[in-house]
Amino acid sequence: MSLDSAETDLSRAGVPEETFDVEPPYTPSEEAVAGLEKYEDRFLDRELSWLRLNQRVLELAEDRELPLLERVRFAAIFVSNLDEFFMVRVAGLKRRIAAGLAVRAASGLMPREVLEGIWTFSRELSERHARVFSDELVPGLSDAGIQLVRWSDLDREEQKACKKLFKERIFPVLTPLAVDPAHPFPYISGLSLNLAVTIRNPKTGKEHFARVKVPPIFDRFVPLGNQRFVPLEDVIGEHLKRLFPGMDVLEVHTFRVTRNEDLEVEEDDAENLLAALEKELLRRKFGPPVRLEVEDSISDSVLELLVSELGVRQEEVVRLPGPLDLRGLHGIADQAREELKYPAFVPTTHPLLAEVESAAPVDVFKATRRHDVLLHHPYDSFATSVQRFIEQAAADPHVLAIKQTLYRTSGDSPIIDALIDAAEAGKQVLVLVEIKARFDEEANIRWARKLEQAGCHVVYGLVGLKTHCKLALVVRDEPEGIRRYTHIGTGNYNSKTARMYEDLGLLTTDEGIGEDVAHLFNNLSGWSRNASYEQLLVAPDSVRSGLLERIHREVDHHRAGRPARIRLKMNSLVDEAVIDALYLASQEGVPVQLLTRAICALRPGVPGLSENIEVRSILGRFLEHSRVNWFDNGGDPEVWIGSADMMHRNLDRRVEVLVRLPEPELVTEVGDMLDLAFWHDTAAWELQSDGEWVQNGGEVQYQETLIERHRKRRTGA
Repeated sequence: MSLDSAETDLSRAGVPEETFDVEPPYTPSEEAVAGLEKYEDRFLDRELSWLRLNQRVLELAEDRELPLLERVRFAAIFVSNLDEFFMVRVAGLKRRIAAGLAVRAASGLMPREVLEGIWTFSRELSERHARVFSDELVPGLSDAGIQLVRWSDLDREEQKACKKLFKERIFPVLTPLAVDPAHPFPYISGLSLNLAVTIRNPKTGKEHFARVKVPPIFDRFVPLGNQRFVPLEDVIGEHLKRLFPGMDVLEVHTFRVTRNEDLEVEEDDAENLLAALEKELLRRKFGPPVRLEVEDSISDSVLELLVSELGVRQEEVVRLPGPLDLRGLHGIADQAREELKYPAFVPTTHPLLAEVESAAPVDVFKATRRHDVLLHHPYDSFATSVQRFIEQAAADPHVLAIKQTLYRTSGDSPIIDALIDAAEAGKQVLVLVEIKARFDEEANIRWARKLEQAGCHVVYGLVGLKTHCKLALVVRDEPEGIRRYTHIGTGNYNSKTARMYEDLGLLTTDEGIGEDVAHLFNNLSGWSRNASYEQLLVAPDSVRSGLLERIHREVDHHRAGRPARIRLKMNSLVDEAVIDALYLASQEGVPVQLLTRAICALRPGVPGLSENIEVRSILGRFLEHSRVNWFDNGGDPEVWIGSADMMHRNLDRRVEVLVRLPEPELVTEVGDMLDLAFWHDTAAWELQSDGEWVQNGGEVQYQETLIERHRKRRTGA
C-alpha cells in the first residue's frame, strides 16, 4: 500500500448521512469521568514540557546529518527560545510564588517544585548547548572556512583593524558606568550583554567596579574578512584603557541579565487600552531580574557584587563558558554559503491562483469564485495568494469594504500598505489590531496609529480577550449582487514569517462562512455579542465545547462499527478537558493521533488510559504552526482549521476561530498531509509516557517530502 493511500480508504469511503444518527449520542458517564481521577499523574507539567521542546531544538543543533549553518541557526534559536521562556513563564511562576498563590498545577506539582525542575533541566540544557557550540560548531565552521576566534587568535593586521574600528565607531558609543558612593549601581537592561570591569587607581591602590554595556547596534561577531569573526566584547575588552585612562584594568567578565517582561494590563480599569498598554510597556523595561548568566571564569568577588546589587538568588545564576548571548549566531548562519544550508526553496503559486498564459497576475476573485482554495504556506506563496488578495481588493473599484484582523505583521508590511491604499481610495476599511500581541505591542501600536491616520476604522477587540483569529473579509459589488470573499488562516498576516512558518488558509466565497465572519466582525467592532455561528467554532464560546462534542461523536461511530479516528495538529495541548476527552476516547478504543510542536501535557501509552494515543512532534527548516482538527466521522471526514491551540488562554481568553473545510477535495489535501506526518517511516520525535521525547529513526523527511510534492504539483510531474 502506498504512503498516500495507507489507512485512508475507510475514512474516505463515504457513508450516507442518515446513518450518522445515534440515539442517544455518546456522553461520558459520571463513572467514566470519575475513573480518570485514579490516574493522578495523567497530566505532564506544561513548563517542563516546553523545555522538552527546546531540547528538541538543541538536538537539531547537535544533528551532524543537518547542514552546518542550519545547525548554527538552531543553536541561535535555542538561546532566543530560552530567553523568552524565562522572561514570561519563569517570571510568572516567581510572581505567583511571591504573591502567595501556591496553587498546585494540573501535573500535581507546586510552583516551587516546578521552578526547581526548570532550573535543574534548563541548566543542563544550557551547559549542553555551550558544549555543542565549542566542541562541534566552532570546529566544524573552522573546517568549512568560517572561523569564530577570540582576541588572542588575531594576527597583527587583524588587531590593527579592530583597533581602528574601536576608535572610529565603537568608542564614541560606549558609556562606562562606575560604581562608588557618588555613582549607584547602574540599571542593567534585560538581555543586554555587559562587561563587569574591575579597575584600580595606581596612586591610591583602591579598586572600583564599572559596567560597560556592549552596544547591540553593532554585529555580535565582528567580521575580520575572509569569513573570520571575533566577539564584539573581545574588541571592547582589549581597549578598556581608553575608557579608563590612567587606571589599571584588573578583571573583565561578561554577564547578562534576564528580566520579567510579561505584561499585566488591567483592562477592566483602563479607560484607554492604548494608553494603559503604553504605560505597561515602560514598566516592562524595569521588570525584576529572573536569571543572571555569567562567564564561568568570573571571580567570586565580582559575582557576589552582581548577585547582591541585582537581587538575584544563587540558584538563579548560570555559569557558562564564553561567549555569552549566542543569539548572534543568526548572523553567522546568514553567511552566503549555500552549500552549508538546506537546498534552496522558493514558494510557488498555488495552481488555482497561477498564471496560465498571460503574464498578468491571476484575478484572485475570479479564481476563488470557481474553486475554494486551500493554501499551505510556505509551500504555497503567501505573496501571490493572501497578499495579492488584499492588494487586489484595495485596487478593485468594485470592492466596497475590507475587514481584517492583525495580530503580528512584518515591519515593511505590504498588507498594511494595501489597507491604507484602500482607505484612501474611499473604501470602508475595518482593521482589528491586537495591540497586546506579546513582544509586538509597540509595533502594533505604530501600525494602529498609521492606519487610523489613513482613514481606516481601527479597533482593539474586546476587553479581557486577545483577538488571535486570522480573518480577512472582502465585500464586493458584483452583477449578481453583493458577494463576500473570506480568508481564514492559522497564521499571521506577515509576509516574512509566512516564508518560514507552516500554516494553512482557506480562500472561499461560501455564503454561510462569509455571513458568519461578517457577524463576528460586527461583534468585535460593535456592541453585538451574538455567540451563535452556523459555520464557525468561535472561542471563548464554542471551540472547546464543539471539539468535545466531536471527540465524543467519534466514540459513537466506533461503538457502531463505523470508521472512527481523531487526528489533531497544533502547537500545544494543555487544556485538561480536551485531554480527558481524548483519554476517554482512547479507553473506548478510538485511535488518537496528535502532532504537537511545543507543549503536550497529555501522557500517551499509559495502560488502561491512553494505549490508543500516539503523540508526535516534527521540527525542521519550517516552524510547524498550523492547527488542524480531523475527525473520521463514520467515513465522512470532517476537518476544522483555525487559530486555536488546545490551551486555556486560547479557549477561554482569546477570540479564536475554527472553520470546517467546505469541500471534500480540501479534506483530501489535509488527509494526505496528516497521512505523511503519521507514516511509520516519517522522521519525528515520539512522546513517551514518562514525558521524554525520542527520535523514531524514520527515513522520510516530512517537510522535504512536501516540498517535492508541491514541486511536482506545479510542474505536473
